[in-house]
Amino acid sequence: MLAVVHKSVAQAPEELSVPEVIGSPDCFTTTGNDLLSNFKAAYPDAMSLHFDGNSAMAFTHKNQALLRPRTLAVVDDVHCICVGMLENLAMLRQRYGLGKSVHEVELIIEMYRSLRDRGGYSADQVIGELAGSFAFVLFDNKTRKLLVASDPQGKVEFYWGTAADGAIAFSDDAKLLKEGCGKSFAPFPQGCFFSSADGLHSFEHPMSTLKPISRVDSQGQMCGSLFKVDKKGGMNGLDSPSTLGRSMTFPFPHHSE
Repeated sequence: MLAVVHKSVAQAPEELSVPEVIGSPDCFTTTGNDLLSNFKAAYPDAMSLHFDGNSAMAFTHKNQALLRPRTLAVVDDVHCICVGMLENLAMLRQRYGLGKSVHEVELIIEMYRSLRDRGGYSADQVIGELAGSFAFVLFDNKTRKLLVASDPQGKVEFYWGTAADGAIAFSDDAKLLKEGCGKSFAPFPQGCFFSSADGLHSFEHPMSTLKPISRVDSQGQMCGSLFKVDKKGGMNGLDSPSTLGRSMTFPFPHHSE
């Protein structure tokens, strides 16, 4: 699967991007659209959806793991692509008043709509109720909001990176992003969510900050940073260097029912 989101929608953490030396042999010029073209070339049977003019999602069932299926759905202009399965899907269907035929990706869309429209809950509370192996990318085309998350144990391999034009890319295909994003590529942090409004946060440890950890490749070259929970620098700690990891009510617009 692949999701490419234009930089006008969301800005990746600075530590994910590694500045390239223009004109050098290692300089990457692959744009977000190039990434999508490369994915389609590798998987001719892939299904793709375009939204927001410069963003897109694409997926294929080819080579998917038996217990890590890929699914895509669109409900009321909310697009979502999901990899994996939820262990507590039946319980969550009841909580959100959904039928027994509803799959993981549709449940996640309903979860998001509850956050957006009803308010009163924080994203870490709601996403933290998801149990199992999962990673998802959700885009609300009406409000131009992005929501991405991965399970706490990293049961689904999931990666993110930045393209040459500043677009953020998400995929379960490490090779695709490494070839397209160069050194501006890293595993997506486990137990975390990323939103276009507030950036990266831990839903597993909502009162802790996230600390970027420098990463180098086998040639000793700097790569996109990993992000780890800094349990020593909590919300009330004076040593917290950033706003990453703060728990707050999700800032989506409220609509009357």
